Amino acid sequence: MFLKGKTALITGSTSGIGLAYAKALAAEGASVMINGFGDAEEIEAERKALEDLSGARAVYSDADMSDPAAIEAMVERCTDELGAPDIAIANAGIQHVSPIEEFPVEKWDQMLAINLSSPWHLTRLVVGAMKEKGWGRIIYTASAHSIVASPFKSAYNATKFGLGGIAKTVALEAARDGVTVNCISPGYVWTPLIEKQIPDTMKARGMTREQVIEEVLLAALPTKKFVMPEEVASFALYLCRDEASQITGANLSMDGGWTAQ
Repeated sequence: MFLKGKTALITGSTSGIGLAYAKALAAEGASVMINGFGDAEEIEAERKALEDLSGARAVYSDADMSDPAAIEAMVERCTDELGAPDIAIANAGIQHVSPIEEFPVEKWDQMLAINLSSPWHLTRLVVGAMKEKGWGRIIYTASAHSIVASPFKSAYNATKFGLGGIAKTVALEAARDGVTVNCISPGYVWTPLIEKQIPDTMKARGMTREQVIEEVLLAALPTKKFVMPEEVASFALYLCRDEASQITGANLSMDGGWTAQ
């Protein structure tokens, strides 16, 4: 348990990739704060399971990632109850698929707030304590869409490209302080977020569900397989190891060869 005594804060972690991160870190002994929305009983069951995995505490925050004050309160609560985060993973994200001329302005604003501004706020709130300790790991769940674009996803593409810029900048600022800052950029991961965007893509492209899966989602992946949440989590776990201390400012692809094309 190489993370025993460490604290991890993971946004958007009540399901999908975020919950996989939490489980992987807890299995190595970290105390964890999970965050997100969902069924209260299911979240409580997951929280207890994380404590069983880690032998340490796990707490839940329902902080709204579109609200900077809520993000600040979440970090303060984590610090008070578990200790200042040693590991911060910005994973919360939303998606909307639409041609730009029809793209709802309120969706653009919401996606910028959750997908891009919330990682920035999280970073500014945790990096100081990490520098003081001389150790820290900041990880952003970016996307293959931080490297290449797809039509009808102007807001998503913009936010994910932006994450790469934040990571590079903060990595340079913290390079001598034992703090690494990286993006993990998966291809299509089989999560609730992917499932929810299938109907919008069907509408935007005039396709069936099966066509969207085969001709849009998996078409981009030479392996013809979805990335699994546990695979992304294992990558994050490696970045937390001391052996990964020289990996910083990187945008690390895990996309079945998508961006190699």
